[in-house]
Amino acid sequence: LLALLRPEACRQLSKGQKAKSKNDATREDVYPPLWDLAPESLLNFLVKDNKIVINAWNYQERLGLYKNLLNSSTKYFTAFGSQNFGNILWGLPLQHGWQFRTGRLADPSSVTSCGYEDGDLLCISVRSWWSCMNYYLAVIPFLGAVEAGLFGQLPYEIEILPPEERRADFCYSVADCRSHIPKLMDDWKAYFEVHNFTFFFHIFSATFSSFSLDGALHLMWKAHVASIAYALPKFQDSLKYLSDPEANFGEDWANAVDFIAATHFSTDLLTTHSFQAFLPQRMLIEGDALPSISDFSPQQNSVLLSLRALHKANRLTGTSLTYKCLRRYCWGRYFCLSFMKESYFEPLNENTIQKYTEKLVS
Repeated sequence: LLALLRPEACRQLSKGQKAKSKNDATREDVYPPLWDLAPESLLNFLVKDNKIVINAWNYQERLGLYKNLLNSSTKYFTAFGSQNFGNILWGLPLQHGWQFRTGRLADPSSVTSCGYEDGDLLCISVRSWWSCMNYYLAVIPFLGAVEAGLFGQLPYEIEILPPEERRADFCYSVADCRSHIPKLMDDWKAYFEVHNFTFFFHIFSATFSSFSLDGALHLMWKAHVASIAYALPKFQDSLKYLSDPEANFGEDWANAVDFIAATHFSTDLLTTHSFQAFLPQRMLIEGDALPSISDFSPQQNSVLLSLRALHKANRLTGTSLTYKCLRRYCWGRYFCLSFMKESYFEPLNENTIQKYTEKLVS
């Protein structure tokens, strides 16, 4: 796990993970479920009344948003692997695919058949905490890219269909989102601005140094963290539909993103795919107790325990661990990794927290 989290800009601090073979990259299970069936072009979505109409509450169509983002940014990542494998946007659709595959996008209240095999399997439930959080990591990045001009001059406006419930908790067009969440739109637009891509990937075209990729990762993670920070309090009430272990895991995972972002974790296809093997492959239920969930691997149990430890550390230190990691750049990222390592292998205690807090102050 730690090898996967080492930042590109700090490779000199530790040995990098060995590269995977091309055969690994071509396996079908690397991609999100139904990836080949997702719309490849914006014109593959419904066009009605001079608008491209997208149902973001359908798994295949939401997946299509990611596919279009990846397709339109391919040329900026050619130096980082063939077939667009080095594109750092892969983390978003792979996470979405993991949520779909593990049943986290289905209606957790079981009031409807949304998301279930005996109902509408591709339906994304607005009652799902995971799906609502993911909206701000799917639709908002997509609309930010539209506003930034990533897709060029579009022949039609983009319209996102609203869910059946909680319509006021979302926005549905560039203008609508610009009006309601301007700062969040700015963060994603900054990542997708064509001149930013040009700066990061063409000025350094002679060497394609890790610095250029690290700069892009900085902007991407900044927007990613901002999306979660905005959505987390908004959908706090949706956690009531989940079991206590699953709700705790959701909050632990949202908190851990701050730490992962601080390391500038590279969310390319292969690295993200390897990382997700450590995540739970089903929803947690009542009675699941860490670190002894019988049908989880030892690594999955350990990672869940580590996420819990990181969340506890942030609560006890008032999030100072995260913010110090973010402010200390390369050293700070190495610090975060050291802290994660200790909490990963041993239960977190007050002495450990005190030790790392003193290091931050010094």
